[in-house]
Amino acid sequence: MTTDWEWTPERIAALIALWNEDISTSEIGRRLGITKNAVIGKVHRLGLTQRRPVPASKEITLNVLRMEALRPGMCSWPIGEPGDADFHFCGHPVVPGKPYCAAHCRVAYVVSRDRKQSSTG
Repeated sequence: MTTDWEWTPERIAALIALWNEDISTSEIGRRLGITKNAVIGKVHRLGLTQRRPVPASKEITLNVLRMEALRPGMCSWPIGEPGDADFHFCGHPVVPGKPYCAAHCRVAYVVSRDRKQSSTG
């Protein structure tokens, strides 16, 4: 994990998108290269909605989009772990020319700070 990070607008957008997918705080931290506690603190400061409690029953009825149901123009962002029963794809309308919706493009196409500095310098 890196220690020289900051909450850029891109990183905040990625945090919000991952939070809204019910990704765990430790996994969000891993993906963003920060600690779980940094994620929790920022979620609190942003006032993001609390997570829904997980139902006690394993019999959860989900309206999930499976691979065979994906069509052109549908976001192909994977949600969950392949092999899990609830693994599926986003399915929202894509950004023209991209395989993902606007929210997932913000996560997938984050420009690194080093790359920004070299293109502006």
